[in-house]
Amino acid sequence: MRGARHRRMENVARSSIPRRTLLLSPALALAACRKPKATRFPGYCFVANQDGHSVGVVDLSSFRVRKQIHLDAAPTVVLRHPQRPLVFVLAPLAGTVYEIDAVSLAVSRTARAGSEAVDMQVSPRGDALWVLYRDPAALVEVPLGTLRPSRRIRLSAPPDGFDLSRNNQAAIASRQDRSIAIASLTSAAIERTIAAAEPSIVRFQSDGKQLMAGSRPDRSVTIFDAPTGKTVVRLPLPLEPRHFCFTPDGGQLFISGDGMDAVVIVYPYQTEVEETILAGHAPGVMAITDTLPSYLLVANPETSGIMVFDVDTRKLVAAIQVGRQPGSILVTPDNQYVLVLNEGSGDLAVIRIFSLAARYRYKPAPLFTLIPVGEKPVSGAVVAL
Repeated sequence: MRGARHRRMENVARSSIPRRTLLLSPALALAACRKPKATRFPGYCFVANQDGHSVGVVDLSSFRVRKQIHLDAAPTVVLRHPQRPLVFVLAPLAGTVYEIDAVSLAVSRTARAGSEAVDMQVSPRGDALWVLYRDPAALVEVPLGTLRPSRRIRLSAPPDGFDLSRNNQAAIASRQDRSIAIASLTSAAIERTIAAAEPSIVRFQSDGKQLMAGSRPDRSVTIFDAPTGKTVVRLPLPLEPRHFCFTPDGGQLFISGDGMDAVVIVYPYQTEVEETILAGHAPGVMAITDTLPSYLLVANPETSGIMVFDVDTRKLVAAIQVGRQPGSILVTPDNQYVLVLNEGSGDLAVIRIFSLAARYRYKPAPLFTLIPVGEKPVSGAVVAL
């Protein structure tokens, strides 16, 4: 009796489900398994073509090159304006900064404060560019409003790189002088100089409280207390640090460089090397997606590929063939696409981030598309319209 009653209850429960729902459920399940359709990004990617002396404009709503903007010098750095549809392009060997209007797709203004530059960054307040010059040795402020060089922080030796912190400080590395100059952007003056073992790369932590300096000859990364300049710890590395990549919260620092087919993971807050993971042949530049899960993308220029790791588990998710000598990796603001600039083949590879999801073991991943952009693309910036 109890068994028959139980079967009747099951039949009643089953009959209470609408027939339409039962008929549609396989279709609904199939739809849930399908990948959502890719949407276009309403904006442009501006690409610096170093050998082509031009800036290629890729329309991300159609994935086609919209225009080539020709320059009179070789560009290597592209930055977007914090609020307006503008980009700034640096041609180091000419010492020139070009402003390009993202609406008219033309050079609107130029600035020059020396004969040879190294790099440039947007100020923490978003109101100026700071351009690092080697000749003459100085860090120069270029206000975005006027785009005319104004204040200069003069340096005692030719610089090799710099970084800016949210606390309105600058750290300028000089291998020749074996030092790092800490300067105040507010007063445009050097506050202190730190002795360092031929610093080749410097980066502030996201909160500005610590400064990381990598030395290729010394195979080490040294963590300094930014307010005082005192050494917190020196961490020996199994490779020559060439590229740094932080997680958005600053809690993890990924380091790649010559000497080992791996990426070293440092915990800056704990001031320790946490782990070393194999990352393909001769790992180069890196990028991290601001997604869940978050992915670490590592370029392998010599094998024309990108290795993708889950940041939390450190497991290899995918390996993607993208083009010859990938040298720069960008993520679109909507976290839908990864853009890889291939210096050797002169194209831009597009990877759809969703294609990396739910890969619990290594699998090859397909490209979304590949776009020819120019000769030796080395840097890019995405501007939403």
